[in-house]
Amino acid sequence: MQQYLQNKKGLVENVFNKVFDKYDLMNDFMSFGIHRIWKKNLMRWLNPSLDRTLIDVACGTGDLGKLFSDLTNKNSKIYCVDPNKGMIEEGKKKLNNYKNIKWIVGSAENLPLNENSCDYYTISFGLRNTKSLNHSLSEAYRVLKPGGRYLCLEFSKIQNSNLELIYKKYSKIVPYIGKVVVGEKEPYEYLIKSIEEFVNQDELIDLMKQNKFEKCSYRNLSGGIVAIHSGWKI
Repeated sequence: MQQYLQNKKGLVENVFNKVFDKYDLMNDFMSFGIHRIWKKNLMRWLNPSLDRTLIDVACGTGDLGKLFSDLTNKNSKIYCVDPNKGMIEEGKKKLNNYKNIKWIVGSAENLPLNENSCDYYTISFGLRNTKSLNHSLSEAYRVLKPGGRYLCLEFSKIQNSNLELIYKKYSKIVPYIGKVVVGEKEPYEYLIKSIEEFVNQDELIDLMKQNKFEKCSYRNLSGGIVAIHSGWKI
């Protein structure tokens, strides 16, 4: 499934080139810090074992990689992959004492790893920014070992009409927050539009099944503002 907005030449790359050095700060502002709780929820559902390999795609500055490493007492191997070189450099600086993390510049649609090489695959707030959902999901399936697990944390569709109304009103001011915090309004106009155009919870489940994942399920967080999707390579 191609994504129209993300296939505009250079659009997503330019968005993140403008904000990578203030990415964490803006995430905290926009979500009131709740994005950190959402990510912890993902890791609790993953419940990782020791001595396993994680690939975290669209890793940003490495939040999930850090959580995974801490939960496994650094007894794990982690690939943090992001298409934005600036974001990777920020992550390296932030987590320079995490020697079990390997940082890679790469895209979700073309991962530089062998097939059947990872126990876990995570992606948080990154699937929405890919050019092709199917290519991203098929690559996730390829690099996972048999018995491996896929977890995606992404903005989704709100289930409560009152909460949806409040959220829509808040969304309109997000670009102006971006202007104040990072000096750029346009990246956050893209952010809101990409959320509006993204598939809903059940549509993503269907796409996962089409790409061979089994035992697929999801959990809504914060009333469906975000959802965590889970699938297995059997």
